[in-house]
Amino acid sequence: MKFIKTVLAGALLAGALFTNAHAASTVSHGIAMHGDLKYPAGFSHFDYVNPNAPKGGRVVQSSLGTFDSFNPFIIKGTAADAVGLIYDSLLGRSDDEPFSLYGLVAEKLEVADDRSWITFYLNPNAQFSDGESLNADDVVFSVETLREKGAPFYRAYYSDIDKVEVLDDKTVKFTFKHSNNKELALIVGDIPIFPKHYWEGRDFAKPNLDIPVGSGPYVINSFEPGRSVTFKRNPGYWAKDLPVNKGRHNFDEIVYDYYRDGTVALEAFKAGEYDFRQENSSKRWATGYTGDAFDSGKIIVNELEHENPTGMQAFVLNTRRAKFSNPEVRKALAYAFDFEWTNNAIFYNAYTRTHSYFSNSEMAATELPTPAELAILEPIKDQVPPEVFTQVYRAPSTDGNGKIRGQLRKAKRILLNAGWSLKGGKLINNETGEQFTFEMLLVDPAFERVVAPFIRNLELMGIKASIRVVDVSQYINRIRAFDFDVIVSSFGQSSSPGNEQRDFWHSSGADQPGSRNVIGIKNPAVDYLVEQLIQAPDREQLVLRTRALDRVLQWNHYVIPQFHINKYRVAYWDKFGMPDKRPRYSLGFDTWWVKQDASDTKDN
Repeated sequence: MKFIKTVLAGALLAGALFTNAHAASTVSHGIAMHGDLKYPAGFSHFDYVNPNAPKGGRVVQSSLGTFDSFNPFIIKGTAADAVGLIYDSLLGRSDDEPFSLYGLVAEKLEVADDRSWITFYLNPNAQFSDGESLNADDVVFSVETLREKGAPFYRAYYSDIDKVEVLDDKTVKFTFKHSNNKELALIVGDIPIFPKHYWEGRDFAKPNLDIPVGSGPYVINSFEPGRSVTFKRNPGYWAKDLPVNKGRHNFDEIVYDYYRDGTVALEAFKAGEYDFRQENSSKRWATGYTGDAFDSGKIIVNELEHENPTGMQAFVLNTRRAKFSNPEVRKALAYAFDFEWTNNAIFYNAYTRTHSYFSNSEMAATELPTPAELAILEPIKDQVPPEVFTQVYRAPSTDGNGKIRGQLRKAKRILLNAGWSLKGGKLINNETGEQFTFEMLLVDPAFERVVAPFIRNLELMGIKASIRVVDVSQYINRIRAFDFDVIVSSFGQSSSPGNEQRDFWHSSGADQPGSRNVIGIKNPAVDYLVEQLIQAPDREQLVLRTRALDRVLQWNHYVIPQFHINKYRVAYWDKFGMPDKRPRYSLGFDTWWVKQDASDTKDN
């Protein structure tokens, strides 16, 4: 399941059926983080779907690597792609609103006006794929299981839940520790629901390939371990006609075939082995999508702009390592990455340089702090770099000709002042007498062409860096154990940052294996700003507090920023129909359908 949120605006619940003044609560068909719900009670379907979309057809997609588990909620094992298709949550998300949820497993909700508690009234028809009824006990079981046995992310994400109570078979109430965490009422609506009767007697924390029971639109129909998994649309899916689902989940079968290499996967696509792909390599996008199938229109390529924040992709430095514990050292290393040359010579000028952890959004700190921001930063003024208050962060830049000796001289001066010396062309630590060395851990061999020029520049500074490419399983396990020097990673963001920021940056996750604080940040100022962000009372304060957090992360030089693009690059065989209108905040592939005359597209 994804817990990604999109752009927000205001701070009230909307679409109310009635308000109980005595209980200071509101009953509704949905809930918005800020502002009003777009869709009123009784709405028939989302605007970006075709409610009459035909059902049927088989769609094959690709995945890289392998899998050995159908449980994506734990830190052990490598889960198969798209297992979330078999699970439903209490509420369903609208992809053309910033962060709004509507009834799914819960047909309605009642929430305290101060968001200190929320009660869900379950749809009496809700059931699991084995025909068993879905009840409040299953909801409580799901929350407790994720907190006790799930990945560390869930413990952080749900840490402000005080208690979960079964009021009756179809009613469950969440009470929160305080009312400052306004997002939590929506977060609990997004929890995947597991069948208690299935998991009793099974070890949730142990990865395996037993096909689980779910409540979602698809079931796992068949699989070849590590090679392929097939999802089948559940013809008896109880919620198929609910407004949140109308016009969605149109494919009868969804297949994921696994490939070891991205280049091999592209050639398989061109040969008709699968139907749809999103491209993340600018080189492949610029040079690989050619041939008769493209010329004839059998394969369609398209770039679709989106409005989502692009977050931060970067070289991530493991600050648990002594060599990366000094922010001045981290700052110096950034001068060795020549983005402008890389973008021109390798990426066909496809990318934009990233400077912010919240790039492509209004929450990015791109100007000097306003008085309102300064008021947020004032309590931690002595704990943050002074540049936070006086400068706008920009990652080091060049003219793109590949000659960066001036950059490297700046970096050397910083390093010499940070306890290092140049001896015989090697950068030596003054205390240990050892050369500065590190390993770049990669999972995608295609990224070697990006890393190799960076390493050559580091060598000119006397630093010895090496590349190690490992398989997916080993990579995942090493990241979970924080067993790396430097990796290429990304911190995806939404237009409604909130509780997930605690798992990204908060000290509580720095030493917790499997947490998403892969950097190892232990910074009281960052902890303070994360909590301030989570407790933001309205959209204006959310933006201001996010910018403040952005500045402190930027000026601590935790990462070497890379690049981003605000488009989906997609290619697909001409077998799909799609609605006239796309959702603002997602690709919306789950609203597409197989055209009824397209079964033999690849053979014609």
